[in-house]
Amino acid sequence: MKNYAPENASFLLPFQFDQVNLKKDLDKCLQFDFSKNYVPDNYQGKDYILPLRSIDGRLDFPVAAPNQVNRYKDTIALEQCAYFKEIIELFSCDKEAIRLMNLTPGQNVNTHTDYNCGYEDGIFRIHIPIITNEEVYFILNGERLIMNPGEAWYTNVNLPHSVANKGKTNRIHLVMDCIRNEWSDKLFESLGYAFNLEADVKEELPKSTMLLMIKELELQDTPGAKTLIGQLKERLEKK
Repeated sequence: MKNYAPENASFLLPFQFDQVNLKKDLDKCLQFDFSKNYVPDNYQGKDYILPLRSIDGRLDFPVAAPNQVNRYKDTIALEQCAYFKEIIELFSCDKEAIRLMNLTPGQNVNTHTDYNCGYEDGIFRIHIPIITNEEVYFILNGERLIMNPGEAWYTNVNLPHSVANKGKTNRIHLVMDCIRNEWSDKLFESLGYAFNLEADVKEELPKSTMLLMIKELELQDTPGAKTLIGQLKERLEKK
């Protein structure tokens, strides 16, 4: 793993979203079925992900496939959520995967790293808690982040991270993968982001993750899924 700068591990962004309106849109989304995690080594629990923006707008396809920004479409779940849309539009940049991520009481997401998901890669992941509790332990690079409802956090998930919900309520976040641009550079500069400490990242998705993505795509049996399968297999052949 690259030696990422701890100074750039996470930032609380200067936004505060209305908890009542967040909960109203969440309630609309709870009529849909949440999918299980597509990387079972990290977490095998059910009711984990509801795509709001996904490849081809599919509710049943939670895979966050990188470098496919033009393929991402809003799902029917997001179409019902005016406040979620308002939040998404506030971030003046392109987006890839957007989803609700739920961790039920007593469940744990194992320590892991994601790949090419840090600001230095040209992408940044934003967490906006909707429901949480004081016994949620989000550990990033050995440090606990306490993320409160309505806040917005950048987290560099290239670094080791885990989540444990030791409380009695669900923990549900709105999570967005955003594409870096001039607007976001100015925002991060205002927060003290150390551009001079960015790692020179050339890493690729691990073979195991790519194989899992192919397996999930094969279940879809759609023209779009077949296109992605071909691209992933081509990348595997170059490894």
